[in-house]
Amino acid sequence: MSIYRRGEIWWIRFTTPDGQRVRRSAETSDKQAAQELHDRLKAEAWRKGNLEEKPKYTWEDAVLQWLKEKGHKASLAKDKEIFRSVDRYLGGRRLIDIDRVLLFQILESKAVGSSKATANRHMALVRAVLRRACEVWEWIERVPKAPMYPAQSGRVRWLTEDEKQRLLPVLPAHLHALVRFSLATGLRQRNACRLEWQNVDLERRCAWVHADQSKNKRPIAVPLNADAMAVLRECQGKHPDYVFTYRGKPVWWVGTKAWRKALQRAGIENFRWHDLRHTWATNHAQSGTPANVLQELGGWESSEMVRRYAHFSAAHLLTHAQRIETV
Repeated sequence: MSIYRRGEIWWIRFTTPDGQRVRRSAETSDKQAAQELHDRLKAEAWRKGNLEEKPKYTWEDAVLQWLKEKGHKASLAKDKEIFRSVDRYLGGRRLIDIDRVLLFQILESKAVGSSKATANRHMALVRAVLRRACEVWEWIERVPKAPMYPAQSGRVRWLTEDEKQRLLPVLPAHLHALVRFSLATGLRQRNACRLEWQNVDLERRCAWVHADQSKNKRPIAVPLNADAMAVLRECQGKHPDYVFTYRGKPVWWVGTKAWRKALQRAGIENFRWHDLRHTWATNHAQSGTPANVLQELGGWESSEMVRRYAHFSAAHLLTHAQRIETV
């Protein structure tokens, strides 16, 4: 039979013109829907094998396939935001009709609306989807060359002590606690916001981030200094599961109007929430924390990520500098 049932689900089975056997779930308990899917897949295989015709997949097809295969990504929510952002340009288009001219229009529009770095991030994801459509799914013959702006190595933005003293008093209570905790631990926004009490041991003065919750899929140990401990004790009893809450509910996002208004009241410009992590790392470097220790504390996979803070600490170079003293 071309379709058959396993339990409540119908399955499809047929042989393509080039002799390959296809056997897959129709993912439905509706026999008619399964038969229609079978007929469509068999017809596509026949056209591909006999007419060398590829199905005309659309951008939406590629996005759905990407989300299905990349469901494990920690940054999947960001992927979805970018997909929504570029939908006005790519929505409804066939993959074979997406060319460099169209991609350049997207790049320019994103650079005007935000920044060149943001435009590059959008283009990198679009390029990754198109490359996968070509090299893995074999939906298109070639990948259009995606334009990118030259990478810029900007300075590390960190919070000075004066800025810190201006910012903390104007923050609402829930953000005040999160900022202090982030400055004490260096945790990324997602890991700090979604910290659960079951991942905190106040007696041993440590917390941890599981591998499936970390950016590089490796577990992170979080030692708790006195500042971090003080914040956690203030948060005890407010929620049975999550550490940081607002009006009885977990805090999922901090880039809110309240955060932006606090920055304005404090007179702080060009500062993102992630810069709190830069501040934490910079303070460590200035205090003499070795680079290898800082790398482990921050959960960075590569030492390259830590070297950006190396210039904030020159104590280990002082002995060498003193060798040519003339006074």
